[in-house]
Amino acid sequence: METASGYGAFMEKFIFDVKGYVAGFGNPDWARTHPVATSTAPTVLALLTAGATCVGKTVMDEMAYSINGENFHYGTPRNPCAADRVPGGSSSGSAVAVGALLADFALGTDTGGSVRVPASYCGIYGFRPSHGVVSTSGVIPMAQSFDTVGWFARNPTILNRVGKVLLQLPDVAPTRPTYMIIAEDCFQLSSTPYDVVTQTVIEAVTKLYGGNVLKKEILGDYVKANVPSLKHFMAKENTDQVYNIPSLAALSSAMRQLQRYEFKNNHSEWVSAVKPNIGPGISDRVSEALSSTAEDIDICQSVKKELHDALSALLGDFGVLMIPTVPGPPPKLQTNPSELDIFRARAFSLLSIAGVSGFCQVSIPLGVYNNLPVSVSLVARHGADRFLLHLVESLSKNTQEQEAA
Repeated sequence: METASGYGAFMEKFIFDVKGYVAGFGNPDWARTHPVATSTAPTVLALLTAGATCVGKTVMDEMAYSINGENFHYGTPRNPCAADRVPGGSSSGSAVAVGALLADFALGTDTGGSVRVPASYCGIYGFRPSHGVVSTSGVIPMAQSFDTVGWFARNPTILNRVGKVLLQLPDVAPTRPTYMIIAEDCFQLSSTPYDVVTQTVIEAVTKLYGGNVLKKEILGDYVKANVPSLKHFMAKENTDQVYNIPSLAALSSAMRQLQRYEFKNNHSEWVSAVKPNIGPGISDRVSEALSSTAEDIDICQSVKKELHDALSALLGDFGVLMIPTVPGPPPKLQTNPSELDIFRARAFSLLSIAGVSGFCQVSIPLGVYNNLPVSVSLVARHGADRFLLHLVESLSKNTQEQEAA
C-alpha cells in the first residue's frame, strides 16, 4: 500500500476540515447543520504535500466525548484484535483502519486519551504529541487546553516518518535516554500482570543502554509532593476500598473539570440551538459539561503549570517515564456504563499524566495476553517528541532482533 514517497495511504478522523466536505464530528445533526469546509486542515495538507494519499474519513465517538469507540448513529468500528471488544475512542475508526490493514497510518485527535486508548485496544502504535507542537487549525475543538492531533501506525518507522512531517520542531539525532523511570504504583492500577506489561521494554532498554538506566518511582507520591494545587481536588475525592492513587485521581478530576468548561464554551450555543440527538452515555457527559461553571478553573490552570514543572524536573531533557497506557484489556461491547466506572477512573488517572502536563506519550503494542491486546506507554518532556519517536524505533529494532535470535 505504501507509495513511492514512502508515506503511503492514510485515513483521517471525521474531525478534520477537508475542502469540499463537512467534518461530521461523529453526529448526524452536526453534519446537517454545518457547512462544507472551504480549506483543508494544515496537518492533512502537509501529509498530502509530502506525498501521502488520503483514502478516507473515519468514524469517531460523538463530539469526541468518549474513550470507548461506540457510536450510536454510525455503528462501532470492529476491533481487529478482538471483535467482541470496544475499539477505543474517540479516534475509533482511525485506529481500526490501521489495525485492520486498511491504511498505513491514520490521523486522530487526543484530548483525554483518544489516540492512546484505541491504539492500545487495537494493538498498534499511537502517538500523542506535546501539546501545541502540531497544528490544530482546521480541527473541531473539544477542549483547547488539552487538544492534540495524534497518529497511529503499525510500526514505529512509519510513526516516526509521519512525525517528521507534522512536528513543528527541529530534528534531532537519536539520543541515549538518561534514565527510564518505571512508575511502580501506576502498574498497580492495571489488571494485567506487571511483568507482562514491562518486561519487553525493560529487556530492550537493558540491552541497548545498560541496567543502570532503569529507575523506579512512586509517581503518586511525587505528584502529591510537587503539585500543591492538587490539594483542592484531593479533598473532593471519594476514596473507597478500590485501589486508586489519590493524587492522580485528583489530577484526573482537575483535567475533566477544565475539559467540561472548555467544551461548554466551544459548543453550548450549538447544542442549545439545535438540540441534537446524542447517544446514551455521551448525552450525559454533554449535559454535565453544559452545566459547568468557571469555579476553580484558575486552580485547574495552576495544576497544569505545576505538573509540567514537576515532571520536567523529574525527567530532565532525556528521561522517560514508563506507565501502563490503560488499566487493562478493552471492555466488551455494550457493557453497561456503570460497570465501567472504576475502569474509566483508573484510565483517566493514567491518561491525565501526559494530558495535564502537556508532555508527549507513545503507546507501544506488546502482543496479546489471554488473547487480548497489551500495551505500555512511554512519556517524555514537552518538546522531546522527536527524541521519543527515535527511542521507540530503536527499542523496536532491538526487540525484533531478540525475537529473531
